[in-house]
Amino acid sequence: MHSRRLARVHASPASHSAAVAQGASPAPATLTTAEPDRHTAIDTVARIHWMPPLRGSRESLLRQNEKDTAEGLVRIQDDAQLNAMRADRELVLLPASAALLVNPGLPYNRRYCRPWTARFLSDLARVHYARFHRALQVNSAVRTVDFQRSLLLVNGNAAAADGDLASPHLTGAAVDIGKKGLSMQEIAWMRAWLLPLQQAGKIDVEEEFYQACFHITVYNSYAPFVAPKPLPRRHANTTLLAARVR
Repeated sequence: MHSRRLARVHASPASHSAAVAQGASPAPATLTTAEPDRHTAIDTVARIHWMPPLRGSRESLLRQNEKDTAEGLVRIQDDAQLNAMRADRELVLLPASAALLVNPGLPYNRRYCRPWTARFLSDLARVHYARFHRALQVNSAVRTVDFQRSLLLVNGNAAAADGDLASPHLTGAAVDIGKKGLSMQEIAWMRAWLLPLQQAGKIDVEEEFYQACFHITVYNSYAPFVAPKPLPRRHANTTLLAARVR
């Protein structure tokens, strides 16, 4: 991807960056993107070398499940249901690009997520690439209840497959972005970029250290679905007439 087509990040004042480095919450700033109305008008912090980790908690996992339920998301039980949701476009492919890689070991049918999660990934990868000229990598996306149960047998740190503390990956709204290979500056930048979105209720972040990743659940409010506008009556009549002629 050519750098001229990537987003341009406006640097924040030095005093603001210093405050963030001391653990203060970043204040909103303007982010110019290549596409209009992108939901990324937050401060990306030009120079930052340290930020406190965005640690998860029981309360955070409860909140992720509650919000996913409130948004009407279902837990995907098995591959048959997952494949049906792929066909219905309830799940879309991870937006792989020069700025966003997908772990080659991830099975193809689990390289999917919710549409608003895909948009979030595109936004994050674009501004990260513009800043560091390196790609991020998605290590995990949608999972099924069947898979999560098998994962629990080999990974004691895995979230539950059901109940109030079930893994948000089961809805397709969550992704894991690997930290392996990222510099300390990149990790600090990620924390500073994600924090305002979490504070705004658009995402929830659980920074994991055993698996070395950012677990991120993205909510529909990040990029709400907009129904296509109906055709003007005159245009619709013209289209109908053309169809009849054929």
